This record gives sequence, C-alpha cells and structure tokens, in this order.
Amino acid sequence: MQGWRLEMEDSHSAACRLKDPFATWSYFAVFDGHAGSQISLHCAEHLMSTILESESFSKHKYEAGIREGFLQLDEDMRKLYHDQQGGSTAICVFVSPDKIYLVNCGDSRAVISRNGAAVISTIDHKPFSPKEQERIQNAGGSVMIKRINGTLAVSRAFGDYDFKNDGSKSPVDQMVSPEPDIIVCNRSEHDEFIVVACDGIWDVMTSSEVCEFIRSRLLVTYDLPMIVNSVLDICLHKGSRDNMTLLLLLLPGAPKVDMDAVKAERSLDQTIVQITKEVIEKHEIHDFETLIRLMKRMAINIPNLPPGGGLYAKYYIIEQAFHEKFPDTPAEIYDYFSM
Repeated sequence: MQGWRLEMEDSHSAACRLKDPFATWSYFAVFDGHAGSQISLHCAEHLMSTILESESFSKHKYEAGIREGFLQLDEDMRKLYHDQQGGSTAICVFVSPDKIYLVNCGDSRAVISRNGAAVISTIDHKPFSPKEQERIQNAGGSVMIKRINGTLAVSRAFGDYDFKNDGSKSPVDQMVSPEPDIIVCNRSEHDEFIVVACDGIWDVMTSSEVCEFIRSRLLVTYDLPMIVNSVLDICLHKGSRDNMTLLLLLLPGAPKVDMDAVKAERSLDQTIVQITKEVIEKHEIHDFETLIRLMKRMAINIPNLPPGGGLYAKYYIIEQAFHEKFPDTPAEIYDYFSM
C-alpha cells in the first residue's frame, strides 16, 4: 500500500519453492526503500540469488552464506548506484523443513506467532540503539534527533553510500552497515504464522497487536488477502503515513476457521451497526468526522472487538452504516481515528 506517500518505495519478493538442491525451502522478503525505489527494487530481484550463489550457502553454512550474500549484493550495487542517494532496509525469511531463518538489516521486522503469542521477533536497527550508536560514532558520525547526522533514521541498510565512504573501515563498520542480524529457530508444530513487514506497520502497531489481530481473523475467515488488507487499513486509520508492505506466511499450526467465532463476529458487526445508527439518531449527526469521534469514545463499551485491532478493525462497518443513512456524503478520509 502506498499510503499517504507520493511514491511507492517498498518492494518485496517471494518464492514458495527454491530451485534444487533447496526445493524444500521457501524465501520471503520485504524491502523498504528511502530516497527512491532503485535500491529496494534491485534487492527484490537479486538478494535471494546472491545468497544462494554464495560459497558458504552452497556448503550448507547457511548463516555465513546469508551474511556473505548481503555484503556481496551491497558491494555489487555500489558499482551501479555509488553516485546516487537512497537505500533500502531488508527483512527476509528462509523456511526450511526443520528451521526458520529470520534475517534483518534495518527497521523492518519479522515476527513468528507460536501458541497464540508473538514469541520470536527480529530487532529493529535504529541509530539510537547503544550498539548501533557506538558503531556510528566510531565511524565519525553522530546521532541527532534519533537519526544519523540528523538525517537518516535507520542504521543498517543497503545503499546509502554517502554513509559508507570511510576507506579505512570494513563495510560492517561504516556509519550505515549492510550486515544483517540472523535469528535461527527450530520449527515447531505450534508455529502458526510469520509476519514480514516494513516499519509503516510497526510504527503504529506492536508485534503482539499484529499477531493477536491476525490470529483472531484466521478464526473467522479463509481470506488471507482480506486479513492482510485489514491490517494495512488499521495502520492507516491509526495514523501511519509511510508506505506499507506486509507478507503473511501461514504454517501448519495456524488457527482454523471456527464456526462459533464466525457467529460471534456476525453478532459483533450487527451490534456495531445498531450502535452506529443509534448514535447518528441520538446526536443528530450529519458528518462522518463527528460520528467517528463519538464511536471512538464509546469503543470501551463495545465488547469482543478484535484483539489488536479494536474499533479500528470495524471502520468499514461504521462507514457502511453511515452511507446507508447519508448515501451522498463522502467518508473516505482515513485519519479520523487518529484525531
């Protein structure tokens, strides 16, 4: 989703089955570009192949191969884009038959939901984190207003070669490093799903909120695109102004649709419609902004709202009820909930 930005700078890549000898592996990645989309697009096209072609990966030294792939791709892109501004974070996931590899470079994030909770998550690379700040300062930079030299809000990324020009230091010791952090975990029968998303999501929702909401939706619908779009809409209503990309990877332990949950959801929707109509009549409301403000105040009195999403997840129900009453009045302004 482009959101409120003038351009879409995110890219993504997905391969449900890799080529032999890794035919039982899968790969998913999100790239959050800044100051242009060239780096993120290049990463989406070439990161996976660069990793798979690394010497270490072919020798089954997977963590070393992933690291080599990241550093090699950044060096390859320097030859193409060295005189251009811009860069991209990267968050990618490899799923093998017995392990999950979460790989992060920047402030995008991957989260594993297991047994109904967000149990494993990558760590965002922010300039103000002690470890990141130490490297930045050792490379001659500073952290001001939570940004490198007051300008860049991430401390690890592809590209951004203006911050990687100290010839006396290795690539991983520059102000901006292309080195990923890698989390390796054994797969469990209780693994439900993995969320891979850029910071446009995480700026307004916590890992737990996203996982709780997705889990609640899996109990009421098989429509995965609808679930993903619901998360994006909630973030938009909560005030996210960034591009937003989210990949949802279902694992065998994911919740199944439950008819009791489906019935409860229908009942909740009917309740919200009824309350919306009552609020419109009682307060003689004729504009959507006022309606949303009142509904937001009343949310605490509406039971069983979707966990992690709350009333934000039912924006469309309120909008439908409003349009039934006022079919000619627009309601397509997405930041009323942030008021």
